[in-house]
Parts: sequence; C-alpha cells; structure tokens
Amino acid sequence: MEQQADIHGSYWLHTAPPGDPAPPPKEPLHVDVAVVGAGIAGLSTALELARRGRSVAVLEANRIAAGVTGHTTAKLSAQHTLIYDHLRRTRGPEGARLYARSQTDAIRHAAEIAEELGVDCEWEDTASYTYAEDPARTDLLKAEAEAAREAGLPAEFVTETGLPFPVAGAVRVADQAQFHPRKYLLAVADAIRRLGGTLHEHSRVTDLHEGDPCELTVESPASVTKVTAHAVVVATHYPVFDRALLFTRLSPRRELVLAAPIDAGRAPLGMYITPERNTRSVRTAPLPDGRRLLVVTGEHFTPGAGGDVEERFGKLADWATGHFGDLTFTHRWATQDNDSTDSVPLVGPLHPGSRNVYVATGFGGWGLSNGIMAGRLLSDRITGRDCPWNDLYDPRRIASVVREGAAFLKHQADVARHFVGDRLPTGTGSGVDEIAPGDGAVVRVAGERCAVHRDEAGQLHALSARCTHMGCLVAFNRAERAWECPCHGSRFDVHGKVVQGPAQKPLEPKEL
Repeated sequence: MEQQADIHGSYWLHTAPPGDPAPPPKEPLHVDVAVVGAGIAGLSTALELARRGRSVAVLEANRIAAGVTGHTTAKLSAQHTLIYDHLRRTRGPEGARLYARSQTDAIRHAAEIAEELGVDCEWEDTASYTYAEDPARTDLLKAEAEAAREAGLPAEFVTETGLPFPVAGAVRVADQAQFHPRKYLLAVADAIRRLGGTLHEHSRVTDLHEGDPCELTVESPASVTKVTAHAVVVATHYPVFDRALLFTRLSPRRELVLAAPIDAGRAPLGMYITPERNTRSVRTAPLPDGRRLLVVTGEHFTPGAGGDVEERFGKLADWATGHFGDLTFTHRWATQDNDSTDSVPLVGPLHPGSRNVYVATGFGGWGLSNGIMAGRLLSDRITGRDCPWNDLYDPRRIASVVREGAAFLKHQADVARHFVGDRLPTGTGSGVDEIAPGDGAVVRVAGERCAVHRDEAGQLHALSARCTHMGCLVAFNRAERAWECPCHGSRFDVHGKVVQGPAQKPLEPKEL
C-alpha cells in the first residue's frame, strides 16, 4: 500500500469548498418554517417549501452541507443492502412497495432538480449491487432479489459483476445514480436564496418552545437571537430535541472511507456493497484527468467504542489494495449515521402531541435518497398535501417497534452498559504521564474522570469526560482526534467544542 504524505479529508468538501459563511440572524426573525440543520434533509425540505411559496429560514450550527452529508459516500440508490426481504416480513408486501416507491421517487426528483438548476454535479446513472463472496449467503441474496422485484424495483440475482474479483452472487438493481453531493446541495442552497429563503451558518439552535408560532433560541459566536415559525423541522441527523425519546430507537454508526485515483480501465462500473467483512462499499467518481476516484467504505463501529480506529483504516486500506491493486490514497474520512430499531427512517411529527414540529432521522446509512424523500414528505405534511408513505415513516408508529423488540432491547442494553457502567467506581485508563503525543485517554485526576489529550507539541488539554447530552463517558478517537460518546454518538474536538450532536454544549474544561 502506498500513501501520499498529505492526505485530505472528505473528497466532496475538498473539491467543493465552502464560500463565505452565511451570517447568523442579527435580529429576531419570523418565518413560515424554520429548518434546523443544513444537510440534504434540511436543504431538500427548505427547497420544497420555498417552491410552494413558504418563507423559510435554515439554521445550521456549522457550515452548509459540511456535516454528515459532506462526508457521505454519495450513492443515490433505492437498494439499501438487504432491506426488502426484511420489510416484506416485518411490514408486509405493501410496506416494501411503499419503501421502494418513496426511494425511487427521491432519485427521480433529484435528477429533475439537478437538471432544473443546471448544476454540474457529476450525475451518473448506474446500477447498484449488493454482493457476497460467501456461497452460504446466496439464498439471502436470492430472497432479497425476489422481494425487491416484488416491491417494484428492476432487481435480479446475478453471479457476474464489474468487480475485479469473483463473487458468489449479487442483487443487481438498474437505474440508480451517483453524484457529487456538495455541488448538488450548494446549488440547492442558492436556489433557496433566490426563492426568498434565508440560510444562516454558525447558528446553533439551543432551545425550542412549541406552540403556534414556535419559538427557537439561536446562539451564534456573537449573539443570541429568537426565531419564530409556524412550523419547525428538526433535520440535525440525530435530533437535538428529543421529546419523544427517539434516542431509545436510534443507534449511531460510524464508518471509514478511503479514496484513491484509479485508471478508468480498472475502475468497476456500478455501486457495490456487501455486509461481509464488517461492510465493504465501493463506488467510483470521475476525475478531471480522465481517471476515476475509487471510494471504499467499511469498518463500521459505534462512536466511542471502535477501539483502535487507525488500525481499522489499515484494514480497509489492505482490503482495497488486495482487491484493486496498488493504490495511492489521496483522501480519507469517516461518515456517521443512525440506525432505527426497525430499519425504517423516522420522518414526521416529532412526538405524539406535536402539531407544528417535525423530525427526519434514522436513515441507516442511506441518507441521500432518504434525505430527499424526507424533504418531499415533510413539505407535503406542512402544506396539507397527502403523501402515500406518511404512515410508513411516521415516528409515532408503535406496532413495528414491538415487532423489532430484540433490536430495541439490544440497543438499550448497550446504552445502559455505558450509562450505568461508567458510573461504577472502577479505574479508568492509565495515568496522564502515559498519554503519548497525539493521543488521549480518560483518566482519574483528583478522583474525577477527565478526558485528557496531549497534542503533538506535548501540551495537555483536559476536559470533563462526561458527554453533555446524557452524561455517558466519552472515549478518544486517535485517528480523527476527537472525543466520542458511545451512547448516542455525540462528538467533540480536543478543545471540547461540539462537532456532532445530539450534544449541544461543549465539554467543560478542567485544570490538571
């Protein structure tokens, strides 16, 4: 394996960098709809509403399309690994059909938006494959192909693919797509502005008062402002407001991504994923010099419980070079999403009593099609239009949670293990003196657990080790230089600043 000395982060952010920041609101705002979060779900919702004549304000804690969506693998597919056979069993054939229709509708709508906006987002129509190398899995693949075809997708079981290695079988679904998500969403953001909407970066929403109108408290580096809106959409990946205890039905998952140029003749056509080997996902993207960029994803883990993440990057790189030959990796990053306990996203009213607040979350690693689907569904709900798949995605559903009781209980057991176990009076980590430059650990200092990082210059940075969301102990991710919470996926930089929610407050600094 060969690597360049300077490896960039997300390819999408590197090749479509953000422009000047959109300023936070300087005075109180009143709009029809406030959208919290400027990823693909939030921006898609805002665009749909603005096109229907609603006044919209998008409030983003960091930068537009630079969070989860800026770190995606950018597959726009209705084939979500092995979802359809599962849905056929848990939601019935009609549930599987509605899922397929909603995802296919999202792909077609994205294509229409890209053409309408005239954006060069490197759109490519292609096929999607879920494959297995183990012959013991072929029966699963055949059942999935049958279920996907029954749901209305152009699916078939095949034994030949465009991969440069043999597979035991694969589910092939035609007429899917891949694109450059940042270029697409920056064009969507411009369209929202042209339609009269406003976008505000570095504007963290810290409080929500439900009513008619609703009132949001927005904190920026220089001010605190109020925004009132007749409807609010919480599209923050993991809900920053969770009045329906949705965190009990969501489990965070982080995956690693490596990218390297490859000759066009060696590049596999199509998009590929396998649940084997702790997930391996492959796609390519066009490069200006005529080559392709090979994008390989895998090694998923729970944030804060991933062990040596640098070692995981090594495993992924070894797999890539072992299957595609010598590669020079130019980019590496990680992506994060949430799995719902019943494998279906939660899109709709935030809680049973909610009348004006909506949520979009639990996309299960397929945020592009689900984010666009969520924008369509929520704009229909807010403007009083009927959507055929409202009930399928409604967060208030109960029957499916009961059917998925095993997954629900397993997630709760994992969280309880951290939440309760972290409070037991046991030793934690090694001493401060044993922390190497660039590393970090949770250690006891004067009887208190502290998250301590030693930077490359040898300086120590100490923080409270308790996540500000619900108090679980964080753990250090050395590969990404971040503190991560294993309970609900909150992430903080080495200075304690929130990188990823649901936490809203930074880790408290501590004196050593």
